[in-house]
Amino acid sequence: MRTPETRSRRLLAAGISAGLAASLCTLAPAASAADLPAPTAHYDMSHSGSTLLDVSGNGRDATLTGLTDASFTDADGDAVLRFKRDGYAALPQGLVTGTDNAFTVEYTVSASTSGNQFGWVIGDGVGAWNTTALGNHVFVNPRSAEGSYNGQVLSGIRVKTGSSNGEVRVPAGGGLNPGFSTITMVGSGDRITLYRDGQQISTVTHAYSLSSIVPTGSTLGYLGRSLYAPDPLLQADVTDVRFWDTSLTPEQVTASMPTAERKAASTDALLRLDLPAVVRGENASLDAVRSDLVLPASSNGITLTWSSSDPSVISATGTVSRAISSDTSVQLTATTSLGTSIQLTAVVVAPSASADLDAIALAPRTTENLPLVTTGSVDGSQITWTSSDASLVSPTAPDYTSPAAGMSDPYRGGGIVSRPAYGAGDRSVTLTAHATAGGTTMEREFTVAVAERARTAPDAGYAAAYFRSDSDEKIYQAATSGNDFFTFSPVNGGAPVITSTTDTRGLRDPYILRSHDGDKYYMIATDLCIGCGTGWGPAQSQGSLKVEVWESTDLVHWDRTNGENTGITINQPEAGMTWAPEAYWDDDLQSYVVFFASRLYSDASHTNSDNLHARMFAVLTRDFQTFTSPPATWQDTGFARIDSTVTKIGEYYYRFTKNEDGGAAGPLEAGKDIFLERSKVLTAPTTTSNWNADPTQTWQLTDTRMTGLETGQAGEGPEIVKLNAGDPSNLSGNGYVFLVDNYGAGGYRAFVTTGDEIASSTQADRLSKRPEWNVRPAGGLPTSPRHGAFVSVPQTVLTAMHDWTSIAAVASATELTVNGREATATVTAADDGEVVGTVTFSGDGWTQSATLADAAATVTVPAGVTSVTATYDGYADGAVATSTSTVETVAGDLDLAASTAVRCVAGKAQVVVTVRNLDTVPADTVIRTPFGTKTATIAAGAAASSSFPTRLASITSGTATVTGIAADGQRYDGSAPIPPGACG
Repeated sequence: MRTPETRSRRLLAAGISAGLAASLCTLAPAASAADLPAPTAHYDMSHSGSTLLDVSGNGRDATLTGLTDASFTDADGDAVLRFKRDGYAALPQGLVTGTDNAFTVEYTVSASTSGNQFGWVIGDGVGAWNTTALGNHVFVNPRSAEGSYNGQVLSGIRVKTGSSNGEVRVPAGGGLNPGFSTITMVGSGDRITLYRDGQQISTVTHAYSLSSIVPTGSTLGYLGRSLYAPDPLLQADVTDVRFWDTSLTPEQVTASMPTAERKAASTDALLRLDLPAVVRGENASLDAVRSDLVLPASSNGITLTWSSSDPSVISATGTVSRAISSDTSVQLTATTSLGTSIQLTAVVVAPSASADLDAIALAPRTTENLPLVTTGSVDGSQITWTSSDASLVSPTAPDYTSPAAGMSDPYRGGGIVSRPAYGAGDRSVTLTAHATAGGTTMEREFTVAVAERARTAPDAGYAAAYFRSDSDEKIYQAATSGNDFFTFSPVNGGAPVITSTTDTRGLRDPYILRSHDGDKYYMIATDLCIGCGTGWGPAQSQGSLKVEVWESTDLVHWDRTNGENTGITINQPEAGMTWAPEAYWDDDLQSYVVFFASRLYSDASHTNSDNLHARMFAVLTRDFQTFTSPPATWQDTGFARIDSTVTKIGEYYYRFTKNEDGGAAGPLEAGKDIFLERSKVLTAPTTTSNWNADPTQTWQLTDTRMTGLETGQAGEGPEIVKLNAGDPSNLSGNGYVFLVDNYGAGGYRAFVTTGDEIASSTQADRLSKRPEWNVRPAGGLPTSPRHGAFVSVPQTVLTAMHDWTSIAAVASATELTVNGREATATVTAADDGEVVGTVTFSGDGWTQSATLADAAATVTVPAGVTSVTATYDGYADGAVATSTSTVETVAGDLDLAASTAVRCVAGKAQVVVTVRNLDTVPADTVIRTPFGTKTATIAAGAAASSSFPTRLASITSGTATVTGIAADGQRYDGSAPIPPGACG
């Protein structure tokens, strides 16, 4: 940390050419330094720990909040505090008093970002607009985002009187000069005057007194913090701030501020610090350039002209050519309007298949199709995949061709997983990536365990997720009491389930999708916080490019799919927002399609004002971790569209969407209402609303103005839910509930319909015009739901949600039957779901295990065992609890005896088998020999002989088998040898 004295010497010694200074600022004749009154405080951005030092000698240090050593930097000997909307400084009392209206604040700042922000403020009391909680104050915003002040300095004074907010603003007088500018506010009597770099730019009169503004507490005001609660903290660079409890004259204002040379030197130094991060663009560093660079034409008002030492590799506009065989170093030179030049060295990396292979990361175990990239993410290698077991994971198809309509499969048929059956266990597969770049092909092997399918069970209820209002942007959940859609009640005690602490700190429009194989749920939500002070205009023009994504198996415990407490960027820099994301499974692409509404600008600067209607975009994902980029335009008809939801009925996808225009949009008859379309291709683009469109190539309009006439309200956030079997509202067996969020009147309302009715809607016979299309009376839905999701769940999940705990093992029942010596155990689960695993049979010192097949296992009980117990052992997943059944009496063995003889009849051999029944019950017998089979019923204590003639004069030895069964289940299985014989 340099001392204030050292810094003062640097200020005096530093400078650049006088010609440069003259080109930046023309100064009025300077007053003598002796004419300047001593400031009450001087902050030259020297600091110690959490203290911003007052270098005036008056000891009026300020207290830093949220700002650390990393917030400060050195700009050619000039300390700069870089406010990044991450902190502020609290100013102590004594800088300005309320004894009169005389004061001066000199503020040297560089700001390129417009915002609703305060550079400095005198006053205290943070609160909402037009309330007494918002303290009286006087302030300067160095670069405003408000309409008539946009990009200009905004300042004013506020003293609330009665019902009036009492704000008097200084008229707009322009923005900051390039680089660092000194904004000086002078208060004198009933007038406030604003200066920029020593020149007056605006003034205003008022009727207020500083005695109504200077607070009574220990804090006079702030640097970098607004008193209006929703405003963000400051984003700007500040290098010098001084206060006087007196009014400086215009000459003193000019003499006081830092020289133009000093500000230019500091500006140039910050340019050198900041440019590398801007220039590298999407590259991790300038030492390893793989994509185009960003060579800005200006930075913070300073014009930049670029040149390249090797334009064939990096052009003067930043275009990178990688047609090189080895890494190549290029020097880029920026000539600034300050009269200086800045050199940057960039190393363009030659293409490498190895780098693309290194970037591939596959999960060690998967329940989803795998995103086997076919274009390298680092160097753009062409990648193909082979599989050690194509029955588990498919390789890329060498003859893959893009479809005539809709998005292409980015994985070219590769990575499609066929999971082993539930109970079969996981299986491993080796996948080999073959990457080709620069004429060289390299290979890399990846071993992945393909997870067995999870247990399935019938759906027995429904779950919901939603947010409540613009001031309550958290995710809440509800669940039905049973298998009746209209019996929702809150879970988790009515408390929010997920509250955002990251990104915009707001969560809206949650959507829950059950995974394609049904063993998990994904939730995706809008990253937007209107309650944090974001206006609807900025939310659309500068909103989040992220979506917030979680997964769960029980709808109670949610984990981020990316493993980080932050959303996932799926939108493009040119986009202004990413609203109401939903997802649906695409049978053709074997991937999930994530679609969302967005406003699209001409470029990342978001400066154009034309063609800004909301439209729908789509990306693909297989794991909700990686998403295709850039988004594909899904719906753009020239009219605003938002909030699509999809279901598939038969071979068609059906899409409900909100017409966001204020009125009719082509054939869409009413604004702020829902319309219906269909297509056989989920990702097919839509460029017009058309009743006669070809649904094999695009989306065909089948209904419009579906809800407003019934509900009397504008609607959005449509949802379509297939009803469970057994739901009392599902009388047809093909029932659906359609829901619309009446956002101005309490939330969701419901229509009960069927899949056949949805599918049969046409322009001539519209679903919404049929007498059956009626809004259901309010009730049965979650409390105060706003734009949410509804999903079917099995009993285990329903119970877990109501108990707000993990899923518990399902009770089972084991039924044991014994037929003779054959024992069969049949296991059923209380929720009628799948049962796999093993059954252990035991009795009288005997034990044997058998694996369930179709929920049953069978063994042969050894002789002598008279009582059998069957115990279901469960399975490795612990999804179904164990159970036991016992049969006390097992039938014994029949007491039979068999013998054979050979005799000659007419010169031919004949086999005679005699069976004696030594038991006390009759026996039905089956006798088998090489010469035929016969049956006989033998009474207790009796014997029976059966003859088997042959056409042979002689026979060799053989075997006769005898099976006997009694009516009480006793059994005999035996045999007797057949001797050889000859008839000569």
